[in-house]
Amino acid sequence: MRYTKKQFDREYPNDNVCLEAVFQARFGDLEFCPRCAAQTKFYKIKKRKAYACMHCAYQLHPLANTIFRKSSTSLKDWFFAIYLFGVSKNGVSAKELERHLGVTYKTAWRMAKQIRLLMAEDTGKFMGIVEADETFYGGKRPIETRFDNKTAILGIAEKRGRVKVKALDGKVRAGLVLPYLKENIEPLSVLHTDESGLYNQAHKTFKHRKVDHGWRTYVSPTGVHTNTLEGFWSQLKRSINGTYHAVSPAYLQSYADEFAFRYNHRGDAVGRVLLDRAKKPV
Repeated sequence: MRYTKKQFDREYPNDNVCLEAVFQARFGDLEFCPRCAAQTKFYKIKKRKAYACMHCAYQLHPLANTIFRKSSTSLKDWFFAIYLFGVSKNGVSAKELERHLGVTYKTAWRMAKQIRLLMAEDTGKFMGIVEADETFYGGKRPIETRFDNKTAILGIAEKRGRVKVKALDGKVRAGLVLPYLKENIEPLSVLHTDESGLYNQAHKTFKHRKVDHGWRTYVSPTGVHTNTLEGFWSQLKRSINGTYHAVSPAYLQSYADEFAFRYNHRGDAVGRVLLDRAKKPV
């Protein structure tokens, strides 16, 4: 579903309209004043990002506890930055936001960080046929120490469904992988993995099926594969390398959440989904 720049400009032409959209999302169904208990309407206070009760002047601050709180950047710029994140396939760097919005790099970096918070989501437990796989992101080293400065990322994916990813602290091991699978996949689901020893005990909880990549087999005769996640890893790494160039382990989870969010909402107008989330407390 497309969400174009013309549609965005028509819906959010200025700061006041953006503020009203946040107010309606948070307090639009509020009929009675929390202070005086009278049936009332709230009117915007001139030159302030707040609304007041028509009877007792009790104030509501719609930006409180949202990603916009305590920000001097215009709401229209915030909304446009969110729109850019929504329509971009490969992410939006802070330098690109800096150029688009005419703000400092520090401001653009903070905005991007806050927008990524909107992309973290609880997708619930997966079920049915679920793939599990791991990959590594980071710098290059000689072959004997090639994982020393890399961060492991574990992922699960429903066939033709959603993905969920987790950046792991420390070296990847079964003691981290199996609890994550049990936490996020319904028992007795069919689990597809490669031949890695990380999943040797998975058969105790799931219907475990393997495909042996060591023999260059990527789809078994019975249809077992992890190609959904392999494709997702490829998109994730190409996008990070092409747009952000490098991501530190401290922030890798938020970037992984960003691309998982885009994948999970690939059939939606992602810009609208993000804007709707931005209007609510975080």
